[in-house]
Amino acid sequence: MTLYSRVRPLAFKLPAETAHDLGKRTLRAAQSTWPTRKALATAYQYTHPALEVDLFGTTFPNPVGVAAGFDKNADVTHALEALGFGFVEIGTVTPYPQSGNDRPRLFRLREDEAMINRMGFNGQGMERVKSRLETDGTPGFPLGVNIGKMNSSSESEAIEDYRRVFDRLSPFADYVVVNVSCPNTPEEFDEGSPEHLRAIFEMLEAENDAEKPILVKIGPDSPDDSILDLVDIVQEFGLDGIVATNTSTTREGLESPNREEWGGLSGKPVENRSTAVIRMIAEYTDGDLPIIGVGGVDSAGAAYEKIRAGASLVELYTGFVYEGPSTAKQINQGLVALLERDGFSSIEDAVGADLE
Repeated sequence: MTLYSRVRPLAFKLPAETAHDLGKRTLRAAQSTWPTRKALATAYQYTHPALEVDLFGTTFPNPVGVAAGFDKNADVTHALEALGFGFVEIGTVTPYPQSGNDRPRLFRLREDEAMINRMGFNGQGMERVKSRLETDGTPGFPLGVNIGKMNSSSESEAIEDYRRVFDRLSPFADYVVVNVSCPNTPEEFDEGSPEHLRAIFEMLEAENDAEKPILVKIGPDSPDDSILDLVDIVQEFGLDGIVATNTSTTREGLESPNREEWGGLSGKPVENRSTAVIRMIAEYTDGDLPIIGVGGVDSAGAAYEKIRAGASLVELYTGFVYEGPSTAKQINQGLVALLERDGFSSIEDAVGADLE
């Protein structure tokens, strides 16, 4: 029995967002000095040459990252690196601070190994995040920045929101993710319409003088044809990849009393659909469009399935909440064993292995 397995029942007695904030404060304290950061790394980091992934012009020490939503404001990037993750995607970051939806807005579904969130893009805004990245320094592993719009913005104002955050934070990023698929923000207009997407991508194309890799985060609930239409637009503009997938509004098959809460569902219940979307995109693009797989990743087996379906990297959030600080180490050790079992010399060799 791990220390976290003993502590988790106590943490789970707290409201989910309270426990999340407490956990982040603990990580913030742990990363504040070199000795404590070194102690975390000694306990939790696991390195192996087979785990390295070269993508987006940089090297990921392993394919297991932390998804957007966990470290919205870049508070604990160095602690997450020490815990053995291969990268982190901060955000979603908006141009200005906003409070998001009213609490409670984060719910555990323990019976389903899931969570529902309706945070609503709460965050400190791009200037505070920029200041923190300058003060703390960027971590030693790749940093993704997930960018979004203000909840009150109109369709035309949203384009300017994305431009502001991109211009302000892309210098710190190894890749940037455009989030147009969050189910927890006001639906003032169709963020996923081809016209709106083209307007965003045209603007980013004009602003991206440094040629930062740009990805788009898509949701799991759209029909397959609509997802592939979006992929066509991504390829039309020569964007660099897809993050698949965001949280879901489905509630089919859930057992937890919290299943009736509105918001985005994450964790085990979305695992299969997320993997199916990854496989569909990889097959449609002949594996030429890099994919970061998200949804239900909590073990080496879950991560490996997404990799074999076509994901070059994977991210998790809910799995981290349920499995604790040793999550990355356990997944990475398991991935090495699975690669050796199947005769692959690296993660890159296993990407898309199940495709026809």
